[in-house]
Amino acid sequence: MKICLVAEGCYPYVVGGVSSWMHHLIQAFPDQEFIILTIVANRSWSGKFVYDLPENVTEIHELYLEDYDWGRRTKRIKSMRKKEYQAFRSLLLNQRVDWETLFELFQKKSLSVDNLLMSVDFLNAVTDCYNLNYSQIVFSDFLWMLRSIYLPMFHTLKMQLPKADLYHCTATGYAGILGSMAKHFFGARMLISEHGIYTREREEELIKAKWVQGIYKDIWIEQFRKMSNLAYERADLVTSLYEHARELEVELGCPYEKTMITPNGIPVERFQGLPGKDEEDEDWVYIGAIVRVTPIKDIKTLIHAFSFAKETEPSLKLWIMGPWEEDEEYAGECFELVESEEIPDIEFTGRINVRDYLGKMDLTILTSISEGQPLTILESFAAHKPVIATDVGNCRGLIMGENDEFGTAGIITHIMNVEEIARAMVSMARNKAMRLQMGENGYQRVLARYEYRYMIDTYRSIYKDFAKSMGLEWNDKQETKDLEEKKIRKEE
Repeated sequence: MKICLVAEGCYPYVVGGVSSWMHHLIQAFPDQEFIILTIVANRSWSGKFVYDLPENVTEIHELYLEDYDWGRRTKRIKSMRKKEYQAFRSLLLNQRVDWETLFELFQKKSLSVDNLLMSVDFLNAVTDCYNLNYSQIVFSDFLWMLRSIYLPMFHTLKMQLPKADLYHCTATGYAGILGSMAKHFFGARMLISEHGIYTREREEELIKAKWVQGIYKDIWIEQFRKMSNLAYERADLVTSLYEHARELEVELGCPYEKTMITPNGIPVERFQGLPGKDEEDEDWVYIGAIVRVTPIKDIKTLIHAFSFAKETEPSLKLWIMGPWEEDEEYAGECFELVESEEIPDIEFTGRINVRDYLGKMDLTILTSISEGQPLTILESFAAHKPVIATDVGNCRGLIMGENDEFGTAGIITHIMNVEEIARAMVSMARNKAMRLQMGENGYQRVLARYEYRYMIDTYRSIYKDFAKSMGLEWNDKQETKDLEEKKIRKEE
């Protein structure tokens, strides 16, 4: 079976999180052929991979959302046929969309995205949308905003898809459009694995965004809901990491019978026997933040909270361990904050091998404003480290437990609450026995439910079911090897 993994803004350009999950998934099925279809902002990202692609990745295709047409720029688009225009108009007016007609329209070689955005058909559809719903705002602003909103969608609809049997999308949104198109053109199957709820994450970003104001925030949010509705409607199966995420998917329009919970998993054995602190550092309490230095991780709140905690508990030292190249402007602001406030004992390590540092930490921390089911928490638990985390995604479930009796494995705080996060740091620093017990609780929890082999067995079953439904053979030498080893252990 040929599997096309569809990613947005992550693999293979960014380390950690969904990227790490994808890389391990590909490696877990070496006998399957994988194609990578990856969505990035523009051509400046092209080929800048931070992962060495596994041998079973046979193709990689890039979609640039902020791209432009190559070739003749003066050729004007012909007027759409009546059925095409009706489908196009319904898209802009948020009516019941005839996606099949739109798929066929945008796959015409003669269609130019740039020319379409400047066409009479686009102007007429925008005018109708404006008169019906938005006549209280300035038309010229509305027109140009819709051009910016629809540019990435139109480039997505124009994408020439590689052919595969199964399209495994790691989000709804633009990835969901590509999976839906593939199902239309190739009769393929479509699987969505949401690590965070895409629509909700985009809503949160837009609400906080300064580049878009007023009613335009609502229009952008509606655009992402529209794409997610398409993905949920066309998907054969939609997986989520935990129960509340599945509830949100259903609330957003995904049929319950299509949903399935597939928790993350990590190779626990990789985090055993890690090097600890040197003897001369035993009096320090090391806090590790294993994060990308980006706004969604809210590093500024982390820095402010540490500054307050440090005044109360001088033994604290903070290690911010992760790359900062993804948003160099924000990273620069974080560096400047530490320097201007003269906050001692904060170290930015840049990209690291987490195994070189995690054993030295007394606890880890995550101050994100949005998460799914963070691998960094599971890795911390595997290394017997407790965690302070904001109450986002599945952080509460991981730390407090879900239908288990292992006990609390850290402290949950509210997002952007500097004082509360600082108090949690001080509390952890001053109670070593509590830290050690919480670390052990987390370790038992990850062993019981979040081991890597559990996750791989789940996806092996999903992939096999898809192969069977399409009449395809499933060859998996690793599965055969695992079964033989289990048989030997049972006989012994």
